[in-house]
Amino acid sequence: MTEVPSDLLYSREHEWVRVEGATARVGVTEYAARELGDIVYVSAPTVGAQVVAGDPCGELESTKSVSDLFAPATGIVSAVNEALDESPETVNAAPYEEGWLFEVELADDPGVDELLDAEAYQELIGEQ
Repeated sequence: MTEVPSDLLYSREHEWVRVEGATARVGVTEYAARELGDIVYVSAPTVGAQVVAGDPCGELESTKSVSDLFAPATGIVSAVNEALDESPETVNAAPYEEGWLFEVELADDPGVDELLDAEAYQELIGEQ
């Protein structure tokens, strides 16, 4: 069974979001990491870039394919997990901890109301 932490929000594109105050930390779910296969390269948005909920903002390259990374919230990128430059496989090994991708300072209307809770995400991926 796929790990789906109950304290996170989820996009339909399989990103997770941990909102803490006016900041959101973003990563890809365990389900997405498993489906992608071994991740060999992460292209995250740069610090200072504006991202819009639902829009592509980077890529994940795996041994199987290249997949778009979508912003699950609107705001300004405030941090990027630079450790992934050297160890992109961390996304597969620890997607909810050390494998996070970037952080966003949320806009006034960040779009997080559209995100799914853990139960709804489990339904989306067919695990209940």
